[in-house]
Amino acid sequence: MKTTISAVRVEPLPDNAPHILVVDDDQKIRALLGRFLTSNGFRVTEAADAAAARASMRGLSFDLVLLDVMMPGESGLSLARDLKETRPVPICMLTALAETEDRISGLEAGVDDYVSKPFEPRELLLRIRNILRRGQTPSTPRDDIRMGPCVFNIARGELRRDDDSIKLTERERDMMRLFAQRIGTAVPRHELSNDDSTGSERAIDVQINRLRRKIEADPSNPVYLQTVRGKGYILYID
Repeated sequence: MKTTISAVRVEPLPDNAPHILVVDDDQKIRALLGRFLTSNGFRVTEAADAAAARASMRGLSFDLVLLDVMMPGESGLSLARDLKETRPVPICMLTALAETEDRISGLEAGVDDYVSKPFEPRELLLRIRNILRRGQTPSTPRDDIRMGPCVFNIARGELRRDDDSIKLTERERDMMRLFAQRIGTAVPRHELSNDDSTGSERAIDVQINRLRRKIEADPSNPVYLQTVRGKGYILYID
C-alpha cells in the first residue's frame, strides 16, 4: 500500500459512532485500516473473508462495508451483489483491479464507491464520509464547504485558503456551486458546460485543471476534485 498509516491513541468511541465492517483477506491491511479508522472516530469490525463477514452481519449492524474484491472463496463482487439484494448497507470496494471493466462490474453490483490499491488514507477517509453523508436525512443547506485549508462560501461564491481570498472566474464559481449541490456524486461533463459547441468537453477539462490548482495541494494527484472515468467529475469534502 502506498499508505502510511500511523496508530493514534484515541478516547473510547461512543456507541453511536459509525460502525464499519472491513473485509479483506490481508491481515496486515485489516489491522492498518482498523487502527486508522478507529483513530478517526469509527467503530471497526474486521473479517478475513465473505463467510466471516456474513457471520458478523448476523449479529451486528453496520453503517458501511469496506470490501476487498479479490479474496479466497467467495469474491467481494459476489458478496456485494448479495448484500445489495438483502441489506441496505453502503459498500465501498477496495480493489487492486485498475481496469475500467472491473470497476464497472463493481458499480453494476450496486457498490456506492471504490478505491484502488495502493490508496491514500486521506482519500479513503473522504470517500467514506461522503458515502455516509449521502445516506443521512437532508439537513439545512450548508453555507460553506471545506476542502482541507480551502473553504468555499456557496452564497457569495467566495473561495478562501486559510485567510487568503482565491480569485475565481464566473465559470469556476458556477461549477463550484454545482459541485456543492452534488457532493460525493459524479457530475457529467455536459452539465458543467454552458456551451454545446464542438470542443466544449475539452474546455471543461481545462477549467477543472484550473480549479484543481486552486483547491488541491497536488493538482496532479487530486484528493477533492476527482475524475470519474466515463462519467465526469466528483467533489469530495471534509
